[in-house]
Amino acid sequence: MNKTKIWLTSIFSVSLIGFLAWIFLDTSPMPENGVVVLQEDLDEANQKSVLEKITEQVFEPEHLDTTDFERRVKALAHDSIPKPWQVFTVIPEKGALLPFHRIVAMYGNFYSKNMGILGRIPEDELKNLFQKELEFWTQADSATPALPAVHYIAITAQKDPGKESAYRIRMPEAQIQKAIELGRSMNGITFLDVQIGHSSVEREVPTLEKYLLEKDVHLGLDPEWSMKDGSVPGTKIGTMDAAEINFAIEYLSKLVKENGLPPKILVVHRFTRNMITNHQDIKATPQVQVVINMDGFGFPAKKVSSYRSYVGGMPVQFTGIKLFYINDTLDAPHRLMTPQEIFKLYPKPIYIQYQ
Repeated sequence: MNKTKIWLTSIFSVSLIGFLAWIFLDTSPMPENGVVVLQEDLDEANQKSVLEKITEQVFEPEHLDTTDFERRVKALAHDSIPKPWQVFTVIPEKGALLPFHRIVAMYGNFYSKNMGILGRIPEDELKNLFQKELEFWTQADSATPALPAVHYIAITAQKDPGKESAYRIRMPEAQIQKAIELGRSMNGITFLDVQIGHSSVEREVPTLEKYLLEKDVHLGLDPEWSMKDGSVPGTKIGTMDAAEINFAIEYLSKLVKENGLPPKILVVHRFTRNMITNHQDIKATPQVQVVINMDGFGFPAKKVSSYRSYVGGMPVQFTGIKLFYINDTLDAPHRLMTPQEIFKLYPKPIYIQYQ
C-alpha cells in the first residue's frame, strides 16, 4: 500500500468516528447502566456532513450513493442532535439493501405451526397476506420501498439432545431450498436463522455456506436458544456474546469479498439484556450490515419499553422489531403496533418481522 492509500485510509478511519458521533442521535433517553452521554452544542460551522467530506476525499463514483445513505440514516435517527449514538456505523459497499429498503419478513419453519406464520397457513394464503403487509408498509413510508423476505429457521434448537448431543436439528436441503424459492417468487430475499442449542456459531454457520453464497440469502442468529450453561433449550432464555456474533460477521464478510457478492445482512434477535453480552464490541463491516431485532411479544407499551431498553438503548447499527400475529394481540388493546407507533421509536426500525 503506497503512502497516498495509507493517508486516505487514516483520513477515512478518523472521519468515520466523527460521523458516528454526529449522525446517530436521539432526543429520548438511551439508558446503558443508568448513564446517558450528552453532547456539547455543535458550532454551525462544524455541522457540515462528515460523510460528505469523506466522499470528497475517498469514495469513487462506483461506490453507493453516500449522500442518499446519509439522508436515510439521519431520517432513522429523527434528525436529532442532543445525544450521540453510542456505537459505530460503517459505510456499506455498493449493493447494500439498508437503509434503502425496509425489509418486511415472514418468520417460521415449514414443519411447525407454533414457530411462526411460515408453517401456520398454506402458501397461497401466505402470499396474499405477504402482499397485504407489503402494501401496508409501502403506504406508511413511500420513501422506503418494502422488500419482502422469508426468515426461515434453518437450524432449530430442540429438547432432544440428538445423536450429537447438540440439542439442535438442521433442516433438510429441500426445506431450505423451498424457503429460498419462496422468497424469490415474491422478488424478495431469504434469511436462514440459526438456533445453536448446545452447539456453536462457529460450528453451525459454515454448514449453510452453499446457500449463503447466493446473493439473495442472508443470515440470522437467535441467542434465545444458545444454552451456554447446558440447560435444555426452551427452559430458559439463552445468551450469545459479541465474539460469536463477530465470527458470523467475519465469516460473511469473507464470503462477500472472495465471491464478489453484494453486502449481506445479519439479523440478531434480542429482548433481554443478557441475550447479547458485550454488544458494544460487535463490529459491522462494509460487507455485512447488522440488525438487532427486538423479538419480544406483548401489548404495544410493553414492546416499546423492551425496544428502548434492549435495542434502541443498546444500539449496534440498524434495528428491527417483530410483530406476533397471536401473542401481541392476547392483551388489551388486542392489536399489533401500527407503523405510526413503530416510526416513533428511536431509531426507526428498518426491519419488520411477522411471526
